[in-house]
Amino acid sequence: MEKEKKAETEENHDKEEMEFKDRENGGQEEEQKEAIGDEVERSKIGIMRALAEREDPSAKDADDFMIRRFLRARDLDIEKATTMFLKYLSWRRTFLPKGFISESEISTQLADNKLCMQGVDKQGRPIVVAFGGRHKPTKGNLEEVKRFVVYGLEKICAKMPKGQEKFVAIGDLEGWGFSNSDIRAYLASLSILQDCYPERLGKLIIVHVPYIFMTAWKVVYPFIDSRTKKKIVFVENKKLKSALLEDIDESQLPDIYGGKLPLVPIEEC
Repeated sequence: MEKEKKAETEENHDKEEMEFKDRENGGQEEEQKEAIGDEVERSKIGIMRALAEREDPSAKDADDFMIRRFLRARDLDIEKATTMFLKYLSWRRTFLPKGFISESEISTQLADNKLCMQGVDKQGRPIVVAFGGRHKPTKGNLEEVKRFVVYGLEKICAKMPKGQEKFVAIGDLEGWGFSNSDIRAYLASLSILQDCYPERLGKLIIVHVPYIFMTAWKVVYPFIDSRTKKKIVFVENKKLKSALLEDIDESQLPDIYGGKLPLVPIEEC
């Protein structure tokens, strides 16, 4: 009887050991896959850097994270990513000759407090709130709007916590009407975000959406790339706070949505 029990115990132990080894091997395989993925990215970053520096020596100033963002934006296609990156470098020299946008260049846009920033989401990504209903197409011109967008993105990127590359945006359309509609500005802003700051947007949560906004949305939507489309979420008014709390802790949520933090205009961040 004791021999049978001993044999059964040993058999169970062997089974548990085999299951443990299976799990361990499975874990090692997953780690290897991740390592291979990182290795592939590192290899492609090196190749892309060499190609870019050959065409534009200023590429040497870009860190590996920037090059990786352009690679990821083009699904690790080195040729496409390099072309995109070189266009960005050329654009930056032309659009930001001083390396920054001064507030005096965009005073009209800043006056309406339509871009604010405060807190971080549960992943540590900075939270930005853009108020579509505060945008007035009759104030300023398209070039000033572009400068304002770049100013905002530069501010956001400069405030990224260590180890973080992306931000979360809340697009608040409360009060938005046809007088606020500015398709040219939307398309220009989208182009800047996708072409010059790829893989910076982590998520866009659009709230307080009036029905008439969908007319403008239908025009803009075809110009949004597939990677960006996956990051956009529309939230119903009745589910607003609960939806935001899925991504943002109440202590970090802007107070206008029932949280604890007051919003800060982008120029004061």
